[in-house]
Amino acid sequence: MLQAAIVACHASAATPDETEWPRIANLYAELSGLVHSPIIELNRAVAVSMSEGPVAALAIVDGLAGEPALKNYHLLPSVRGDLLHKLGRFAEARNAFELASTLARNKRERELLQRRATEAGGGAPEPS
Repeated sequence: MLQAAIVACHASAATPDETEWPRIANLYAELSGLVHSPIIELNRAVAVSMSEGPVAALAIVDGLAGEPALKNYHLLPSVRGDLLHKLGRFAEARNAFELASTLARNKRERELLQRRATEAGGGAPEPS
């Protein structure tokens, strides 16, 4: 039922900006309370990023770093890289995208993640 509600939220929005991200984040939180899954938490982090911003989401993602089920899951460093990039932490973002590209199992995803790493490497210098 909760998963259907999440899908319905996505389906009813014409664009990402029209998506009810706070509702989706809450639905993922509720689902996570019923089914302990680090992948559900990673999905919740994405929704939290869209509703509350990258700082709140990064805290969730960093809390998942030690999860054995996500050890070789390319989407964890990919999401982390995206959040770091949004925060202007370009060197860290580049490293996360590079790691994600080594974990990706298909060529298109590897290429996309390598491109994101290159783009992050071209970002403004981070403050010292």
